[in-house]
Amino acid sequence: MEEASLESALTQLLPKILPSTVSSKIHAFRGKPDLLAKVPNRLKGYQAWLPPDWKIVILIDEDREDCLKLKKQLEDIAILAGLITKSSCQKDKSFQVLNRIVVEELEAWFFGDVPAIRQAYPKVSANLANQQPYRDPDAIKGGTWEALERVLKKAGYHPGGLEKYKASSEISKYMNPKSNRSKSFKVFYQGLLEIINSKQV
Repeated sequence: MEEASLESALTQLLPKILPSTVSSKIHAFRGKPDLLAKVPNRLKGYQAWLPPDWKIVILIDEDREDCLKLKKQLEDIAILAGLITKSSCQKDKSFQVLNRIVVEELEAWFFGDVPAIRQAYPKVSANLANQQPYRDPDAIKGGTWEALERVLKKAGYHPGGLEKYKASSEISKYMNPKSNRSKSFKVFYQGLLEIINSKQV
């Protein structure tokens, strides 16, 4: 994944999704450009020794880019490294790489679970999920981290500006993966479930 706040969230979320028989390791890069620059060689290195029951999940923010182009870029990188992606493999066949896009940023996943935001920050409005700008977490205008900053500052939190890593740790602790309203989170979650199911066959 591309950065530390996403790592912080997944450190809390993965144990809620993965059974105890499945282990995971998270590697955070120093932003999207760093990930895109280094992941081709890293995948080539993995390809040489990757055990058959290991899977690689690449998770990157959309950041208002063209989602399809970004996904194709990740797919091409993996395929050029000699790995089989979920999107490129035949139905019911095994894949090695799952590429997923966070639309548009991690904070959209937080807006997808307003009860978790409110557990972390109780003074946030109980009506937040029903307010027009936040009904579709993946379509929030003007940037999701900026929106979360506005919501939290209005409620009296993070007065000096959003501390992304701190907010990520505090909110993800309470998130329920099964009930998240963000479409991109649901796609990510479903991809992990498919990995789990394939390992149990």
